[in-house]
Amino acid sequence: MNADKEKWILLIVLSIIWGSSFILIKKSLEHFSPYQVGALRVLIAGIILMPVAISKYKLFPQKHLKWLILAAFTGNFFPMFLFPIAETEVSSSIAGIINSMMPIFVIIVGALIWKFETTKKQLIGTLISFSGVCLLAFGGDGEDGKFKLIPILLLLLATFCYALSTTTVKSKLMDVSSTVLSAFVFGFVLFFPSLIALTFTGFFSTFSFDESNLTGLFFVSLLSIFGTGLAMMMNYRLLKVSTPLFASTVTLLMPIVAIIWGILDGEKLSALQFVGASIIIAGLIFLRTKTNVIKK
Repeated sequence: MNADKEKWILLIVLSIIWGSSFILIKKSLEHFSPYQVGALRVLIAGIILMPVAISKYKLFPQKHLKWLILAAFTGNFFPMFLFPIAETEVSSSIAGIINSMMPIFVIIVGALIWKFETTKKQLIGTLISFSGVCLLAFGGDGEDGKFKLIPILLLLLATFCYALSTTTVKSKLMDVSSTVLSAFVFGFVLFFPSLIALTFTGFFSTFSFDESNLTGLFFVSLLSIFGTGLAMMMNYRLLKVSTPLFASTVTLLMPIVAIIWGILDGEKLSALQFVGASIIIAGLIFLRTKTNVIKK
């Protein structure tokens, strides 16, 4: 498939998958604590991808081990806990909206750490889309009509972690295939940390096979299989055929998906949010360019 077409298909599919993650987190929190949701999300992905990791262990990038660990924890461990913790205080729609700050963090992290250069067209497109995100944020009522500082800061920290992971993968781990990279991250690097974290939450001593726990496990499993394991494979592939900035624009479409799920779950969408969604799409269209981020 043409790389330009492939990156847009991946962008749209990832937007749908990750945009749906926030409502799955919300539903999971009705049955488990935020720490259990985070640990289960990583552990289930690790169990599923462990066979791939074992079969491909000879391809483990030992020379890039420190970068693999950095990308794994910042992209697939810490945010998995930060989002559920924050969503105990704010709505899933607001979480999706704040996560759309990622392109801005990619520009900052890329410039400061990896010396990426960004074209004016990309920067303008990102800013246009982000202005739409701001309209989405101010056009809704949230949980109680107020924005709470601590959970917002937690969401911003999680988004920063995603940006750091994305730029690290693009700079240091592009010689590892998308499937193998995901398998190593969840099957080797994060499996035992997530198992330890889940043990400390008391999950194994309190879990019982009742209707509530099984329902919660169903939502977390969907979140883990699609929103974590499969999505990360697609994200790594997207990084291979595009740039960190383009890949991060998935977070500009995610709020639209998150708000749609919110409507289906009983939330209301204002006229201002419709305008914001349209501006996001316009910015992404403007962002489409063959002059991509390059490295000095």
